[in-house]
Amino acid sequence: MNAWQPAVDVVKSCLKAGVGEFVVCAGARNAALLEALARAEAAGLVRVWRHFEERSAGFFALGRTMETNRPCAVITTSGTAAAELLPAVIEAFYQARPLVAITADRPAEYRGTGAPQSIEQPGIFGNHAWQGTFADWDGKQPLHLNVEFEEAFEPGDENFSREKLGDFTPVKDRLDVAALARWLREEHYKGIVVLVGGLEPDEREDVFHFCSDLGVPLVAEATSGLREALEGLAIHDADRVLKSRPPGKILRLGEVPSGRFWRDLEDLPEISIWSVCRNGLPGLARESNVLPGRLDRVLPALGEIALAEDALDYLPGAASRATRIDELLEIYPDSEPALLRTLSHYASIGGGLFLGNSMPIREWNLFAQWNRPVPSVRANRGANGIDGQVSTWLGWSADVSETWAVLGDLTALYDLAAPFVLEQITCQGRVLAVINNGGGKIFERLPRLQTMSPRAAEWMTNPQTADLSGLATLWNMNHLRIRTVDDFDKFESGEKTQLLEIVPDAAQTTAFWAAWDRIAH
Repeated sequence: MNAWQPAVDVVKSCLKAGVGEFVVCAGARNAALLEALARAEAAGLVRVWRHFEERSAGFFALGRTMETNRPCAVITTSGTAAAELLPAVIEAFYQARPLVAITADRPAEYRGTGAPQSIEQPGIFGNHAWQGTFADWDGKQPLHLNVEFEEAFEPGDENFSREKLGDFTPVKDRLDVAALARWLREEHYKGIVVLVGGLEPDEREDVFHFCSDLGVPLVAEATSGLREALEGLAIHDADRVLKSRPPGKILRLGEVPSGRFWRDLEDLPEISIWSVCRNGLPGLARESNVLPGRLDRVLPALGEIALAEDALDYLPGAASRATRIDELLEIYPDSEPALLRTLSHYASIGGGLFLGNSMPIREWNLFAQWNRPVPSVRANRGANGIDGQVSTWLGWSADVSETWAVLGDLTALYDLAAPFVLEQITCQGRVLAVINNGGGKIFERLPRLQTMSPRAAEWMTNPQTADLSGLATLWNMNHLRIRTVDDFDKFESGEKTQLLEIVPDAAQTTAFWAAWDRIAH
């Protein structure tokens, strides 16, 4: 059977569903599909990116969905190439993103035979992707289209001149805010704290006004885009403050917070919790309440909000805690937290910021500057993994100049193929800042690591001695190594992507955290 018409049908179904961007990873099995896409691109209907490595391509496509709020499809050939998309599909599922995975497959009779590039592709992503068609897809989770193709094809005359890109309209959640509205009005004396996680751009204004009107202490993560704007209500060093004096009620808005206190809530069943989020998941295994929906729909539906204030007096000590943090940063200027503070002054004037998981996002929330608002901040907080971080940033910011990513060294090494797309995207003022502290230092902050043998601790932290200048050379990036705060004077962005390698002083970093641990709360 000629594979041409099935390929044309797939592209037309994508166009009808509003899929206007594609990331292609070429192979013999999907060649007909690529030819059909090339013609749709020539007709001005789609935008196509190319990649050679499927895992990075999947995360790049995820980044595009974050930026456009529309579907982006990633296309692979058959076999293990399809399996490489699983990490990005999982992340997209927990972020509720419309990532479309189109996996070319050999005809069904090849399954279970051991023939080359023949695996069980239908259902390969499990419950992390909808296995069906555009017609029964809600648009709020990944979609898997597994398409069987013969390898040979003869292109026809189709040029897509009669086609147009359709609208994308995800199914809206039904809102019932009555229970949450009652909860917000009751028992203010117990103390309410709002935890604001990652937000969509359209949600930020409603969240800002809601929090300002409620007037309770809060923790606004950088990914909310409101960290600096809501500083007047912020609890500095919140994890330790809230652990020492837990509130009676927690309201989570947006994505799951990165702070430790959120995990501590598993063991604090006496605290009443409500979450309002796009994916409708509670983010905890313990009993709590969750209202699925976009915050720009939910919060206005609550009506007028009564002032609840700071019943447990968290805010009077906020200024002194912020001062103590500033003092430590001044005492240890070349420590990792202090270098990140300096870096934040540069990154905050850019066109957008992507924060890597593990230490960078936590240290940014704790130690980054507060004077200049940073409204456009993203991270992969769905499954909280470190894979695909560079690729997601590049996809999200593909058309943005002066954009920054701040990642750990192992995170950067995990995604070495990501910069392949640099020649296809905007690179003016683009900065990839990598905190090269020699491995997974976040694990050194875990109390249980102190009880492990040196050999087991080595396995946990994965110490490494990579020279990241080689990564810059490989992908034609400029490179600058920062060892002291004064080295930032050498920084200058340009037309090429800059790899900014931050190498903290190990002794100062150890001393900083020792002093940090001595601060009483």
